[in-house]
Amino acid sequence: MTKGKSSYKKEIIPIIFMGFLFVIVHCLALIVINLFDTAGVRTAFEDPNNPINIIVILSIMIVFTIVILLIAKFWKKKLIQLLILGAVGYTSAYLFYPLLSFVIPKSISINLIFTIPAAGILAVVIAIILVYILYKFPEWYILDISGIIVGAGAIAIFGMSLGVLLVIILLIVLAIYDAISVYKTKHMIDLADVVMDLKLPILLVIPKIRKYSLIKETKSLKEKIKGDKEREAFFIGLGDIVMPGILVTSSFNNIEGGLIISASVIVGTLVGFSILMAYVIKGKPQAGLPLLCGGAIAGYIISSLIYFRELKGLAFSF
Repeated sequence: MTKGKSSYKKEIIPIIFMGFLFVIVHCLALIVINLFDTAGVRTAFEDPNNPINIIVILSIMIVFTIVILLIAKFWKKKLIQLLILGAVGYTSAYLFYPLLSFVIPKSISINLIFTIPAAGILAVVIAIILVYILYKFPEWYILDISGIIVGAGAIAIFGMSLGVLLVIILLIVLAIYDAISVYKTKHMIDLADVVMDLKLPILLVIPKIRKYSLIKETKSLKEKIKGDKEREAFFIGLGDIVMPGILVTSSFNNIEGGLIISASVIVGTLVGFSILMAYVIKGKPQAGLPLLCGGAIAGYIISSLIYFRELKGLAFSF
């Protein structure tokens, strides 16, 4: 095999695998949202079409980003690790509980007096085990498995909680914010650098070489960007998978016969991903959401116009 072919293979196989991660997380979220609905899991917002929901979400995201950056600058980074691992544990337990309730009883009565919430306890135990493994052995595949679980749960929750129009507005706002934070203020690179240093599942890792180890990684993301040496792995933010995925589940949840729309949103996201990776291969950090969210929205618009002859599911309520 020639050097050119070997280099091409090292690039294209991880990219295909990364695209496969989008499909896995989005399809898993579709399964989860169906189970959530059957199990009667409550949504994050009472009215999914209230535009105030977007303000709440954006406010939380901005505050969270500022808090993380401030902690990283003035306090110990370990506090960030505890906060994010706690969020991972909570989201995992929230995901596992309705899934486990289909396999084991939600509660078990003892002596007709005491009742043990069996599914809930087991969900918490599994979540604790996941967080413990993530803390003690944060290898790249552990991060990716955790990211898939958390991502699918988050997508399902927000897909149930937001109407299609609100999701589209949210994606547009976040795409603009992502572009500004990467190309202008560059604080998103600082945030990614902190997360990478702490080995947290907010970044998913796709190795380009077989023996790659995230635990043995010593260089920061900024050092990798500035260096001329070929990188050993691709990194993608979990939010780049989650955000377009919300439109996948929202379309499915809010549009009758919306599965074809959801599938088209996934295809549109993959088209945007393909264009994005053409830039990433050149070695420069890129804002993922403009292309990913743009592709997802385009997938929704095209499929909705073809299948329903109108933009289905668009609504506001106050």
